[in-house]
Amino acid sequence: MGAPVGRFAPTPSGRMHLGNVFAALIGWLSVKSKGGSLVLRMEDLDTQRTSEEFAEALRQDLKWLGLDWDSETPPQSRRSKVYDRYFDLLADQGLLYPCYCTRSQLHSVNAPHLSDGTYVYAGTCRNLTEAQRNAFDRAPAFRVKVPDKEMVVEDLCQGTYRQNLAAQCGDFVVRRADGVYVYQLAVTVDDGLAGVTEVVRGMDLLGSAPRQMYLQELFDFSHPVYGHVPMLIAPDGRRLSKRDKDMDLGFLQQNTTAEKLLGFLAYTSGIIDAPEAVSAKELATEFAWENLKKTDICLDITQLFT
Repeated sequence: MGAPVGRFAPTPSGRMHLGNVFAALIGWLSVKSKGGSLVLRMEDLDTQRTSEEFAEALRQDLKWLGLDWDSETPPQSRRSKVYDRYFDLLADQGLLYPCYCTRSQLHSVNAPHLSDGTYVYAGTCRNLTEAQRNAFDRAPAFRVKVPDKEMVVEDLCQGTYRQNLAAQCGDFVVRRADGVYVYQLAVTVDDGLAGVTEVVRGMDLLGSAPRQMYLQELFDFSHPVYGHVPMLIAPDGRRLSKRDKDMDLGFLQQNTTAEKLLGFLAYTSGIIDAPEAVSAKELATEFAWENLKKTDICLDITQLFT
């Protein structure tokens, strides 16, 4: 088995915040500790919220942190023709159908939901006749049919995760009604074509891994190894986000050093035993998945400035 290929795929819709930094750090450490390489990709499918200005700021933030990358693939907004090919592949397999359901229908109290509130698509539009489809006066989204099959993720951080596609997800959207491809299809194609063998990202995306594994099988891509890292939360319990300006790299670069920030994250997450300033390269020699915490990590950012 060759050296691993990881990736960092941020959305350029604002400055990096600590949650982004943490996911980028763990992904970088995981591949670099094994002599692997890292691919950088800008996930800018939502062109209304993203910009090249933010993309360049992300690159500069990564350089400041010492998290270098070995290659950069074209941003998703320029790859629609690539996604077209894989969309057509699903169509050729007879797995696609148009869906006219509205957002309110999907989230209504009468729709099937799991205990966490996530809706399970009931297949409402799966067997519509041609006449029924023609009766709608709006463009449809397109869903891919899923089998009654359990997908198993052996996660580097979270252990074994199981999801039955039919019972816990349902047929899922791969292209929106406005023609924009959704995350599930785009990320599967991008990772597959880039030869990514290791996907490290936030715990909030663990539930999407089975859908991507299903598409990987349909597209004849190998399954990467997954590592879903815990979420960072503030002392009051809220999840850190780009809305927290005191947590973004613009503010942090003015008030601390990259080495102090990396040491703070590494200590808080269990990678090292003391909160000391350390470079990314030094951390790579210390990294082991078994030392990383599995559940939400509470960050008291004031400790960085003492």
